[in-house]
Amino acid sequence: MLDVRRMQVLRAVVTSGSVTAAAANLGYTPSAVSQQVSALEKQAGTALLERVGRGVRPTAAGRLLTEHAAVIGRHVAEAETALADLRAGRTGRLAIRYFATAGAALMPPALARLRREHPGVQVDLRLTDPRDPLAGMRDGTADLAIVVRPRERVREGVRLVPLLDDPYRAVLPQGHPLAARRVLDLADLGGEPWVNAESPDGACLAFVLEACAAAGFSPDFAVESEDYATAQGFIAAGLGVGLIPRLGMGSRHPGVVVRDVRRPEPVRAVYAAVRETSLAQPALRGLLDALQDTAAG
Repeated sequence: MLDVRRMQVLRAVVTSGSVTAAAANLGYTPSAVSQQVSALEKQAGTALLERVGRGVRPTAAGRLLTEHAAVIGRHVAEAETALADLRAGRTGRLAIRYFATAGAALMPPALARLRREHPGVQVDLRLTDPRDPLAGMRDGTADLAIVVRPRERVREGVRLVPLLDDPYRAVLPQGHPLAARRVLDLADLGGEPWVNAESPDGACLAFVLEACAAAGFSPDFAVESEDYATAQGFIAAGLGVGLIPRLGMGSRHPGVVVRDVRRPEPVRAVYAAVRETSLAQPALRGLLDALQDTAAG
């Protein structure tokens, strides 16, 4: 295999017209340059230079390798520039995964800031699989994922960064007897029919069930719904009551009332899961800062 570094030495000799001049330009001794060219000739299996007076000129093989060395040199220079741009956050690509309510509340302002600060960075933005929100972290296809704190142990090389605590609120139909109270004990809802707003495949249903168990009851789900907007519609129609996290109440149905809950107050913790190797990218660090600032606001 031809040595690329030796090809660049040959190119310097051919360009300058002599071994001595090439050595001066490269900062080598003339004997070191001659040794590099001789070693390249052995690899090529043919002579690459011939003497002409006090200088040298390339053979046909020497011209061929010099031309390829020039192309390689340009490609290396382009690669170095591209790498510098990536390290500085001027270019690159981030793969971001999120769940729907976090996407609506956190992602738009954070991505808008990322675009202002790193306009050359492309973003691959997709919803997580509710059954396995950290799949992209394991297979390396995602740099950052917005998740509810997982119950299982997070794999090595993934860092969990807290963003916010998202408390659940009681959602009741207009005119419900409990709607007159400003704050409800969770046990007050124990005898009511319930509308389940959580996906059975996701992690959030467990927060609701555990809180109800702590309050001394198991909710009687009369209606199943896997999104918060639809659940509000069922509640507004009088089919039951429910618990919906604050982030899920971005678009409130006019036929419901929302009340704080205590004893206990269910809360889901929202985190950014980040591949530690991706933290070397300035754009990702900038996005993480933007998410934390958005969550704090």
